[in-house]
Amino acid sequence: MSHTENLSTSRRVSRRTLRREVPSTVALLADREDFTAMRSYSTFAFHDHAQYLRQMQGLLRSLAARGIHISVALFDPAEFAAYCADTGQDPDTAATRSRYIAEVAAGGATVPYQGQPVDHLVSQLIGAADRRATWEHATELLARASGCDACAGGGHNAAFDRASEALSRLLRAAGTGRHHLVCSVPVVRIDAGPDAMVAEESPPLAGVLRARCADDGTVQLGETDALVFCTVLAVGLATGSPGGVVLRTGRGTPGEPDRVRGWSLRDGWLHPLTEAEVFNAYCTDAETGEPVPPEPGVTYCAGTPLPPPSDA
Repeated sequence: MSHTENLSTSRRVSRRTLRREVPSTVALLADREDFTAMRSYSTFAFHDHAQYLRQMQGLLRSLAARGIHISVALFDPAEFAAYCADTGQDPDTAATRSRYIAEVAAGGATVPYQGQPVDHLVSQLIGAADRRATWEHATELLARASGCDACAGGGHNAAFDRASEALSRLLRAAGTGRHHLVCSVPVVRIDAGPDAMVAEESPPLAGVLRARCADDGTVQLGETDALVFCTVLAVGLATGSPGGVVLRTGRGTPGEPDRVRGWSLRDGWLHPLTEAEVFNAYCTDAETGEPVPPEPGVTYCAGTPLPPPSDA
């Protein structure tokens, strides 16, 4: 092989190596309605949503086979149209769509592609988008509450620190096992001080966290989920909104039932519910108020008293 051929081969290998180090971002149109909205653009070349998803799956597999890291985001046609109007770009071009996808990946919710089927990927993306929306809404409420003299904990920073401390004590109280925690806080509207704090007619904020506690005391949990959980809990602490936490624990032992415990949020801290209160909370439909049959293999227990916060 001549020197020129060796140089050409070396350059091709170098380019392939560099491509593996350049991450790729893909945005999915998750549902048929969003897909239909994009069909109004002449440069959008797809006509069938199911076929589009199959081709996206093929693209993702092809990129992954080359060793490229792939981040996947949701493509929102309404937000895309607003982005084009704000930036003065023509929405009916592939280049504008690419720039929008880069913006979404930089500031929105993304999920790494790791070979999962596209329907599973869509479910993960919707969950990530919901968590981010919850966190943004909760953060906005905390910012509004930071100037309220009546807020427990002395502002949103103190409320978040107290919420983090509460989570730590909840996990210590939970002990060894797999834990599923849900913090629910009614949304309040803060207009002009504590006298204007009223409940909104909207679903409550909800933070969901899964954790695993080992016998040696180590805890495994998702950092993003922990951030959302603590921010939602901090909203309740900062606004005095009545909320609560439910903790479900599975020990992983065959035949041993899961345990469900609960705490109410009042006076700036979590207070244990009785066994009857936990049963009523878990076995009542939140929307209709109608009783729900107890779940088989579940034991309802009183919440464990948590030591008061260090800043009490």
